[in-house]
Amino acid sequence: MAAVVLLALLEGCASRPTGVLSPVADTAPSTSRVEMLVATTRGRASKPGEMFGGERGMTPSFAEITVSIPPDDVRKIGEVAWPKKLPSDPATDFAVLRAEEVTQGAAENWFNTSVAKSQDRSVLVFIHGFNNRFEDSVYRFAQIVHDSGTDSVPVLVTWPSRGSLLAYGYDRESTNYTRNALENLFQYLARDPDVKEVSVLAHSMGNWLALESLRQMAIRNGRLPPKFKNVMLAAPDVDVDVFRSQIADMGAPRPQFTLFVSRDDKALAVSRRVWGNVARLGSIDPEQEPYKAELAANNISVIDLTKIKTGDSLHHGKFAESPEIVQLIGTRLSDGQALTDNRLGLGDHIVTATAGVAHAAGTAAGLAIAAPVAFIDQNTRDNFASRVGTLGATVPGGSANGSPVSTDCDSRKTAATKACDR
Repeated sequence: MAAVVLLALLEGCASRPTGVLSPVADTAPSTSRVEMLVATTRGRASKPGEMFGGERGMTPSFAEITVSIPPDDVRKIGEVAWPKKLPSDPATDFAVLRAEEVTQGAAENWFNTSVAKSQDRSVLVFIHGFNNRFEDSVYRFAQIVHDSGTDSVPVLVTWPSRGSLLAYGYDRESTNYTRNALENLFQYLARDPDVKEVSVLAHSMGNWLALESLRQMAIRNGRLPPKFKNVMLAAPDVDVDVFRSQIADMGAPRPQFTLFVSRDDKALAVSRRVWGNVARLGSIDPEQEPYKAELAANNISVIDLTKIKTGDSLHHGKFAESPEIVQLIGTRLSDGQALTDNRLGLGDHIVTATAGVAHAAGTAAGLAIAAPVAFIDQNTRDNFASRVGTLGATVPGGSANGSPVSTDCDSRKTAATKACDR
């Protein structure tokens, strides 16, 4: 864990504004818009522009949010263009045009209207991972919806994460706290006759929440609904032994499960040590036994991105940082096609990048879109200002007497912060 803390300090040298969800005027006509429905078990935030914080709400809340995406010529595909200052400039930044908390009835009306407008009456439910602030999940999901080109109705499920590397235990318990609320949402989608297809995308710790809610639903109903076509598990922070039992409890028939793994995922390597050195599902080698046989037996498809290189130093967010893969998978989702080894065709650079590392362990690889990453964000050092002292003796440059470690890049008082000069 000390190594992850150090990485957070090193990557936290550049800061960005918080509270970016205050609506601004749409002053740039060349921008795109993503409208989403939000369901959350977070408590309301006290600061303007945050809407919901990291603490747990007593009951689920709902919101309708519209995010403006700047033109592609000022932003890389797969990148969230965070504003450098407030208010956000829609011409260059992600910006919120509307952010309104609504009643459950109003949320249902928004959803029904959006489904009616959808070409295929499909819904995409996204569940974020560990260390996500509310605004992190909103902007990353908006980026994925836009860059993938999906026509599915976007529904963001955001659970109480404190957005801090030191809150791993709290975040994990918050996923358990949200299980019933997510199952209720799944049940609502299953009952709605206008919804023809549901895809579920989860990232990191959010996979635990997704799998547990699906498991509960299957046990309660006797099976999972046929309209739940695809479940996409991106870098899942889930014990492989527990996953075996979850899949068994869901019974058959099941949705098409697609698993995205990377054996060099440093975040999951730390998680493995935390959880008793049991392999995490998102970092297994799908070609090794017993995984290969078990994945094939359960018709679980695997895309192995170990050899894909991105700018993410933890290798935990390759889906979000690889523009070609985002576009490739989004195209398949929009076209209703299966993503299999022989369909990785958006250009020779894709074939080259994935040759020998994209494995379909089942009969089809299913549909998928890129998963977001927020394991470390640029505000991480804010979370450590008053708390990192407890780890001072184990973090290089930390204080042996437990006094707080400075994370100010200008002070450069520690070995960690000296790296900000590099």
